[in-house]
Amino acid sequence: MKKLISILVIYLIFAASCKQNNKTQVAEHIIPPSADKIPTTLEKHEDIRIDNYFWMNDRDNPEVIDYLERENDYCDKMTAHTRDFQTDLFEEMKARIKEDDESVPYKFNGYWYITRYEEGKDYPVYLRKKESLDAPEEILFDCNEMAEGHAYFNLGGINISPDNKLAAFGVDTVSRRIYTIQVKNLETGEIYPLKIENTTGGSTWANDNKTLFYTRKDEQTLRSDRIYKHLLGTDPTNDMQVFKEEDETFYSFVYKTKSRKYIVIGSSSTLTSEYRILDADHPERDFKIFQRRIRGLEYNIYHYNGSFYVLTNADKATNFKLMVTPDTATGKENWKEVIPHRKGVLLEDIDIFKDYLVINERDNGLNKIRIQTWDGSEDYYLPFDNETYTAYTATNLDFETHILRYRYNSMTTPNSTIDFDMRSREKEVKKEQEVLGGKFSKDNYTSERVWATARDGSRIPISLVYRKGISKTGNNPLLLYGYGSYGATVDPYFSTTRLSLLDRGFIYAIAHIRGGEYLGRDWYENGKLLSKKNTFTDFIDCSAYLIEQNYTSADHLYAMGGSAGGLLMGAVLNMAPELYNGIVASVPFVDVVTTMLDDSIPLTTGEYDEWGNPNKKEFYDYMKSYSPYDNVRAQEYPNILITTGYHDSQVQYWEPAKWVAKLRELKTDSNILLFRINMDAGHGGASGRFEALKEIAEEYAFLLDMEGIKG
Repeated sequence: MKKLISILVIYLIFAASCKQNNKTQVAEHIIPPSADKIPTTLEKHEDIRIDNYFWMNDRDNPEVIDYLERENDYCDKMTAHTRDFQTDLFEEMKARIKEDDESVPYKFNGYWYITRYEEGKDYPVYLRKKESLDAPEEILFDCNEMAEGHAYFNLGGINISPDNKLAAFGVDTVSRRIYTIQVKNLETGEIYPLKIENTTGGSTWANDNKTLFYTRKDEQTLRSDRIYKHLLGTDPTNDMQVFKEEDETFYSFVYKTKSRKYIVIGSSSTLTSEYRILDADHPERDFKIFQRRIRGLEYNIYHYNGSFYVLTNADKATNFKLMVTPDTATGKENWKEVIPHRKGVLLEDIDIFKDYLVINERDNGLNKIRIQTWDGSEDYYLPFDNETYTAYTATNLDFETHILRYRYNSMTTPNSTIDFDMRSREKEVKKEQEVLGGKFSKDNYTSERVWATARDGSRIPISLVYRKGISKTGNNPLLLYGYGSYGATVDPYFSTTRLSLLDRGFIYAIAHIRGGEYLGRDWYENGKLLSKKNTFTDFIDCSAYLIEQNYTSADHLYAMGGSAGGLLMGAVLNMAPELYNGIVASVPFVDVVTTMLDDSIPLTTGEYDEWGNPNKKEFYDYMKSYSPYDNVRAQEYPNILITTGYHDSQVQYWEPAKWVAKLRELKTDSNILLFRINMDAGHGGASGRFEALKEIAEEYAFLLDMEGIKG
């Protein structure tokens, strides 16, 4: 073991010594693109901003396309020396995947449903078997066949009719998250000529097997704002609109309760919820409001045995509490407490079974699964003994069963699908993710959770994983990942692709910063609106802590984030560029002020409760003070790789494009700045599982190249 450690240390020192020479040689004779500067004056609240690259907002403008293609060409040339390495990384990551794999079957309404991947193919095959797993299989959808001829393909919203004869489904072939709904006859295999355009892809059958409820999007903003009712066999242009969400800060959706008794229309904003319910046996009737919206009141509803269970933050229950109310009297005044609010425990979700209530909680950042009988005779938690892990309930559509399906993994342990008998308290591991290639053993890796102290005294948790044998010399390359928005929590999870970094000496870490809900709802509230900068300073303070504790150093520290995590990367780059040797920002939301002032852009109005409304001067000034694009200045920046998708509907391509152009104009260093635009993809990147691996391989090659690691 001592010999192994010595070899690893020598290897990292050698790699570091090669690092700067490597970058200089690559960049020496390749000239980066320059974008035309065409000043546009933007004025708000008597404040004037000059945007030299506003012209890039013009989608399909030949000048814009030319600039993007030049950036891709530059990126190709700058990374040409890593092309073989990228291929090796891709093949290495692909070799760990069980290509001919399938999901653990789950049963619903008399059928077992399975998702299968076949060797050498990018897309899943969806199938089912009637009653028994020994029954002949029925192919529902072969996405490999459906994807032929498309650079991008995504099948979503598969929805089986109650009589099991029809399947509604949505298809997106552009990656703008705009789906066309169609219906397939599962008895004949025929796909009906019906095409319902401009939808979210999801839909819900009434119990008559012929009425389909679905959600349409606003054609410009892509906000899901209208619920329609389609009667099979009729012209969709005559479909009846049953609900329209007039408030531009809300979006709407429709689904059926697990009890199959109610169709539910939901309206939601960042801070407020409202639901409408309809007896699924009577789609001809009108929806009834469950509880009228009250600003700041959030709730979710679950139906069981003549009652609705309500998970809500009512009455200052910051971490939520569970209430119950009769399905005949659903207003807030009728809600009765089942599980009270607890200051230190976040109630995240529940699963309802005939004999059991299952509660998903988060306590001190860790997932807890609590099981109660309805009669109160039993109340216990599933035991988990890892220091940092992820556990959550999986697909549990069967109401009558006493088997709970959940998933478990950690940063060192592959994902397991587990069936737990809530009656006998015995568990059965139905499947553990296979890591092929013959080199993986969970015993080769160590994970831990440490706590950094933020500048305001808050303690910020960090989850780490690394290969055993690494010493804290300060010379270890370390990749720190962060997100920190919308209350979305990045739990510590296992990744087969990440092994390509760990096995080459990298430490991987997740900063559980404010803006997520890792430590409860207050953790989110203190990382948004006028407290948003806590997200950025938390990440910087985590970075500084990892350097202080000799996990790494500024010469070997890297950071990564995407979307709102890309905003994090942009803010960190401006605020503390000296802490990092490299940054990877994926589909980054960086032009915060301009985007949030443009209510024609998808997502903008619905984001006011997250970022603030810049039409109000207080929020305008605060956003401007951290907006990455507005705060680029003449200073040294680390090495940067920025990626985006031309068809991105969440963060428009021009945000990173403008950001790159401004960085090229102002940065004072000779470090590498690369911009990769996938001209066929959107916010989620490539759709095929192998094409997606190629994108990861490119990012990893960038990081490894910065360390002088070539194989």
